[in-house]
Amino acid sequence: MAIRELDTLDREILYTLQAEARHTSSTDIAASLDVSASTVRNRIQQLEADGVLRGYHADVDYESAGYQLFTLIVCTAPIPEREELAAAAATVPGVVEVQEVMTGEANVLVRAIGEDGDDLTRIGEELDELGLHVSDEDLIRETHRSPYTGFSEQTSG
Repeated sequence: MAIRELDTLDREILYTLQAEARHTSSTDIAASLDVSASTVRNRIQQLEADGVLRGYHADVDYESAGYQLFTLIVCTAPIPEREELAAAAATVPGVVEVQEVMTGEANVLVRAIGEDGDDLTRIGEELDELGLHVSDEDLIRETHRSPYTGFSEQTSG
């Protein structure tokens, strides 16, 4: 996997999109960076093509949507199987996000929505059947996100 060299414009575009992708147009970004909207659109397309910008995701407040059991399930996978098991975990009904972590223990983090306690038990059992050892389960109260300040000359300097 080649690492793409980002210039200042690329980083500022990424920062702006991380801050608020849904309500930010290429025209808005262009105006704030003093470049043309077509330049921004071309850069975004190139960032996507290069795999730097991988997607746009809805940030759902599960509690407001009526799902109180938004859970972090901490798992351990054998290192040689971590990537394969993490991908398989993402297919379990109720799982909404899986992260691979570069540690020996607690190296797969699974975020899942359970309809009730029995549903969370089912998810845990399915993860176990895949070969993941579940070591902890915690209800997630809130997630806070912010754009990476290293992308922005305006905030990192």
